[in-house]
Parts: sequence; C-alpha cells; structure tokens
Amino acid sequence: MKILTSRDNASFKSLKKLAHSSRERRKTGYTLLDGTHLIGAYVERIGPPQMLAVSVSGKDKAEIRSLLEKLPSIPVTILGDGLFQELAPVDTPTGLLGLVQVLQLPLPEKVSFAVYLEAVQDPGNLGSILRSAAAAGVDVAYLSPGCADAWSPKVLRGGMGAHFAMPIREGADLVAKAADFAGEVIVTSLQARDSLFDTDLTGPLALVIGNEGAGVSPALQQAATKLVRIPMPGALESLNVAAAAAVCLFERVRQLGT
Repeated sequence: MKILTSRDNASFKSLKKLAHSSRERRKTGYTLLDGTHLIGAYVERIGPPQMLAVSVSGKDKAEIRSLLEKLPSIPVTILGDGLFQELAPVDTPTGLLGLVQVLQLPLPEKVSFAVYLEAVQDPGNLGSILRSAAAAGVDVAYLSPGCADAWSPKVLRGGMGAHFAMPIREGADLVAKAADFAGEVIVTSLQARDSLFDTDLTGPLALVIGNEGAGVSPALQQAATKLVRIPMPGALESLNVAAAAAVCLFERVRQLGT
C-alpha cells in the first residue's frame, strides 16, 4: 500500500481538487465517495472503484478492513490523518474514500415519475431529496442550472446510493421539460387552495421542487399543471425543502399502495 505524507504529492493534490472543485470533477469525470456504506453501494450496483484512500487511523477499523479484503485488486493509498481530514466532506472523517467515475445512467424509455429540482443550492438538501426520490421509485431527476453539484462528495454522502440507482441529469431546462411532460406537473405553494392529500398523484407525475429561499420560479409555476399545498396545522407555515419533497414523493407512494 502506498503511503502519502506530503501535501506536495501530486496524487494528494489531485484528490484534493476532486474533493473541493466542481470544475475539476467536470473536467476529469471523476469524484470521491465517502465511507464504507456509499462505496459498498457503488460496488454492489456499478462495480469496483478506481482506487481507495484510507486514513492511518481508518485502516484499523473493522468495516474498512472488511471492504478492503473484498477488493484485493484495487489500489489503496494510505494518508496521514491530517491529510485525510483535508479531503473528507464531514468534520468527523469516516477514514475511507473511493475514486469513481461520474455516472450517466441511461434514461428509461418511458418516464412516468420525475422530479424537477430548481436551484436547490444546499448540498445536504439536494442529497436528501435525491435519496428520497430514489427510494420512492422516481424514474429520473432533472436539475436546473444553479443547483448544487450533484456529484460533489457532500451531495453523494446525502444521497446514500441514490446516484447509482436513478438517472440524474444536470443543467436541464425545467420549463421546457414541464411543457413536454405527458402528465401532471405539480408545484407546492403556500398560496395554493388544493391540498396535496386531496390531489390524485397516481398518474404520470413530475414533481417540482424549488429553491430553499425563493421557492419555484414564476416561469416554472406557470408551466405547471397544478399548484398544491401541504397542510400544516401547526404553528409554522413552511417546511425544509427536503422534508417537503419527501412528503410529496411518499404521498404518491401511499396513493399507489406500493
């Protein structure tokens, strides 16, 4: 196993760029997965990573040793804990990172359930929404310009494997997608009169999720076929965007009885 101890090492510099630069990820077509769960999900659905980076303290963890034993032919680089901390997407590092290619999973022939994400900027929110969407059986997620980088380590960590199970397309023209969609295009709005829970969500459906602060743009609201509200009888009148998305996604699951 190769051991890196210097910040001037070319391999470390490359990993650091991938960890922190969306431009570098787009240029190279690679990104980093954090932790045994996420890397395990990638291995199960896609295949082995290109390489693994392990912290000095992480190499002694049972779950990391177990994963390394399952991937004996994959190159492994050992990093000092300080160097690994500079790459980790969380304050308490897992001790394991995997280098993988950014995926373009094929689109299904027919899309009957989609999410349109408009300028969702927080990586944690975006990852959580993608995770809920994949769990709810969404066929494809379209992301507008202005969304967080879907393949950043933080979004990948929040998605917990969603990226390997559901096609994701970035830079999409959501207004055009809404116009072309053969089904209901639904936007949640605090001003809507119709309740989400009284709305038929069982047919072809595109669910629009807007920016954390500004919500869905007027142009995209206009392109929608229906505005609905999530009933909130409590003292607060709004939900976190990821929570609102989960409510809507799983209301469809409930209605379908799946």
